[in-house]
Amino acid sequence: MEGLWSPEPGSDPGPATRVELTVSCRQLLDKDTFSKSDPLCVLYIQRPGSRQWLEFGRTEVIDNSLNPDFLRKFVLDYFFEEKQNLRFDLYDVDSKSPDLSKHDFLGQTFCTLGEIVGSAGGRLEKPLTMGTATAHPRGRKPAPALSNGGIPGKSCGTIIVLAEELGSCRDVATLQFCANKLDKKDFFGKSDPFLVFYRSNEDGTFTICHRTEVARHTLAPVWAAFDIPVRALCNGDPDRTIKVEVYDWDRTGSHDFIGEFTTSYRELARGQHGLNVYEVVNPKKKLKKKKYLNSGTVTLLSFSVESDPSFLDYIRGGTQLNFTVAIDFTASNGNPSQPTSLHYLSPYQLNAYTMALRAVGEIIQDYDSDKMFPALGFGAKIPPDGRVSHEFPLNGDAENPACSGIEGVLEAYHRSLRRVQLYGPTNFAPVVNHVARAAAAVLDGSQYFVLLIITDGVISDMAQTKEAIVNAAALPMSIIIVGVGQAEFDAMVELDGDDIRVSSRGRVAERDIVQFVPFQEHVAAGGGAVRSMARLARAVLAEVPPQLLSYMKAKGISPRPAPPPQ
Repeated sequence: MEGLWSPEPGSDPGPATRVELTVSCRQLLDKDTFSKSDPLCVLYIQRPGSRQWLEFGRTEVIDNSLNPDFLRKFVLDYFFEEKQNLRFDLYDVDSKSPDLSKHDFLGQTFCTLGEIVGSAGGRLEKPLTMGTATAHPRGRKPAPALSNGGIPGKSCGTIIVLAEELGSCRDVATLQFCANKLDKKDFFGKSDPFLVFYRSNEDGTFTICHRTEVARHTLAPVWAAFDIPVRALCNGDPDRTIKVEVYDWDRTGSHDFIGEFTTSYRELARGQHGLNVYEVVNPKKKLKKKKYLNSGTVTLLSFSVESDPSFLDYIRGGTQLNFTVAIDFTASNGNPSQPTSLHYLSPYQLNAYTMALRAVGEIIQDYDSDKMFPALGFGAKIPPDGRVSHEFPLNGDAENPACSGIEGVLEAYHRSLRRVQLYGPTNFAPVVNHVARAAAAVLDGSQYFVLLIITDGVISDMAQTKEAIVNAAALPMSIIIVGVGQAEFDAMVELDGDDIRVSSRGRVAERDIVQFVPFQEHVAAGGGAVRSMARLARAVLAEVPPQLLSYMKAKGISPRPAPPPQ
C-alpha cells in the first residue's frame, strides 16, 4: 500500500525519503462473543498546517486474533523538517462493509512519523486508548476521536509500529576501464578517446548517464575510476541494457565515433573477469568490410559498490539529536510588558520567539530520547548583581541549564522575562562556543548537536562569531538562526555559508553548518500561526540532515547497526 505525503501547496520540501511502516498489535480488546476480534488498522494523516484528519490507508483484516501482525504496509514520504502527525485506529470488522461506523472501535493512538523514526531501531510501541469516544448514529459503536489527543481510559492493548527506509537504490558503484588497440582517428597522431555511458529506457531509447575524461594521444587508454549511483546505471533493473560508445575527441566538438558495445549492471558486477572484455564495434564498418572484427577492446579493470548511508541510517543506529536554544534578551526587542515588544506575552496569540521555539522544537524533540533541552539567554543584565551575560541559563541553574521538553523551555523563557533586564549588545560567540564544548566531547557519531538562535538584531561580535563557527564546523554541530522583527539581517546571510563558506583569520570552515531564516517571511505568507510554524520548520530544518551526513562522511563515521527488535 503506497501513498504520497503531499507537502503544503507552493512549498518545495525537496526529495523525500520513502519510509515503510509495519503495524502489529498485542492484547487487543475482544469484541466478539463466540470468537476473537477480527482487527483492521486504519492510518490517518494531517497535512501541514491543517487539523483535519485524512484517511491514508487500511491494512488487511486478520481473522480471530488479538495479537495481529499486519502484512499490508503503509509507505509514506518522510520529511525531517516537517511535523507529520499520524493516527492509527483499530477496528473489529463485523461485515464486508467499508463503512467504519458499522464495525467495533478497538482503540487508537497518536504519534508523529519522526517519533517512530527517532525511536530505537525505528520501532515505536504505544498503548491504545479509547480516546474521546462518542457514539455513532447507530448508537452502539464508539467513534474514534477526531482531535489530536484522547483521554486516559480502559487499556485497549498495545500497537507496535516499525519504520524501515526504502533505500535499495542508494548504492554507488565505482568502476574503472581501459582499452586496447582502438582505431586511429587522427591523421597526424593517435586518438584522444573517451567513453559515454547510456542507460536504456522502457521505450527502447537511451539516456546518457556518464562520460569519462579524455585520454590524450593514446590507443590504449586507462581512464580514471569514477563513481556513479547504481540507480543512474540501471534504474533498479540489473539486467537493463547499458550501452557504451567510444569516441575520439575533437576540439571542434565533432567527435569521431570509434565504436560501441553493450553490457548490463549484472555483468559489470562480476568485476574484472574474462567476460568483461568487450569488443568495440562500429556497425557501419561491420556492414562495409567482410573481414572487419572490431575497432579495439574495452576492459573493466575494477568494480565495487557501496551503499551511501542516509540520515535515517544514523538515526536508526542510535544517533541522538541534542537541541539547545539561545534567546536574544537585548533591549532592542522592546519592553516585554508592552504589546509592541517582540517578547510580549499576549493571552491571545504567540509571540515570534514562542512560535519559532515551538516550530523547531516540536520536531527536534522526536530525535532526543531524554527530551532535556539546554536553554540559554544572551544580552541581558541578570540577578543578583545586574551584570551583563551572553550565556545565562533560562532555568537559573548554571550547572544544568537543561529544561524538560519544549514546554519546560517555554516556562523557563517566560520566567526569565520577569527576572532579567533586557540590555545588550547582541553577541553570538558565547552560546556557539557553549554548544561547541559539548559537541567536542562526543565525536563518535552517537550525538549531533543543533543550536537554535532566535534574535531580533544586528550581530555585535561578528569576528568572534565567525571564528566560533569555523571551529564548530569540525564538530558534530549545526546552527540555526531565526531572525525576528523588522531589523536588517544582512550580516546573518554572511554567516549562512551557502554561497561563500565562512572564514576567520585565513581559516575556512570545513562545512556549511549555519542556516539563517527571517521569521517575517513565513508569517507574511498568511494562513495563521499553525501554517506559519509549519513553513518556518521546513525552512530552518531542511539543511540539518545533509549537514549531519557531511560531518559523518568527513570523519569516516559509518552508521551503527540498528538494534534488533525486542
